[in-house]
Amino acid sequence: MFLRKSMPTFTENYSAAVERLKQEIETADAIVIGAGAGLSTSARMSYGGERFEKYFSDFRKKYGIQDMYSGGFYPYETLEEYWAWWSRHIMVNRYEAGIGKPYCDLLAIVRDKDYFVLTTNVDHQFQLAGFDKKRLFYTQGDYGLWQCSKPCHQKTYDNEAAVRQMAAQQKDMKIPEELIPKCPVCGAPMTMNLRCDMTFVQDDGWYAAAGRYDDFIRRHRGLHVLFLEIGVGANTPAIIKYPFWQMTAKNRKAIYACVNFGEAFVPGEIADRSICINKDVGEVLEQVKS
Repeated sequence: MFLRKSMPTFTENYSAAVERLKQEIETADAIVIGAGAGLSTSARMSYGGERFEKYFSDFRKKYGIQDMYSGGFYPYETLEEYWAWWSRHIMVNRYEAGIGKPYCDLLAIVRDKDYFVLTTNVDHQFQLAGFDKKRLFYTQGDYGLWQCSKPCHQKTYDNEAAVRQMAAQQKDMKIPEELIPKCPVCGAPMTMNLRCDMTFVQDDGWYAAAGRYDDFIRRHRGLHVLFLEIGVGANTPAIIKYPFWQMTAKNRKAIYACVNFGEAFVPGEIADRSICINKDVGEVLEQVKS
């Protein structure tokens, strides 16, 4: 538990902070990357504004939805509408999104290092950019996976072929009834494999990734570890932010770095072993790579 108030740290010169981060990346025995939504936002994959209007203006006009995030929770009256939304959402943010430059820059920075990535992002950008799948732990799911809505069993299913068909055949914000996905075991409707309630399926792949992450942390305990937090907000701090603070506090050789525009702060207990950079994630990564 941290007793002193978490404090913003904006006093350090930006260039000096970047140089310190470069030095830590170069000298660390291991790098644990914690990535949040800010990384994808920096990659121009915003869920609101012009991008939302470009792809979902019809849903805004009909339902009053204001951004892609809230659209995923809208209480659609039919599964035809629900899957019209989600098929388009998945296409835009997963299968047709392209590869974000900040992800490519991050890979260039850590490619030859002993690294592991813990992320709450569900858009598959790390794998698209070329990160080693065995060094990734997607804690909150993946847009490319479905699960039983009940769920009657702990398994997930790739959805690309079905999603592309839904997106191509939807009309008036509805998909054809025959395209509604059903659980192959119990026949219940399928749903997204995204952690939003207690029905989230943690399949064998999830547990395997969790085991690899735990093993990575165990093997580097007590060593010079850089906990590099990138674009992590306050929505789910217990997954990345708080554990990174705690592990840094327990290991005197560890360094904590936070890169996040408008949300770069650190507890006083570890301020002397921290680097906070209050800038756009993409801009910082480009500077670190150069």
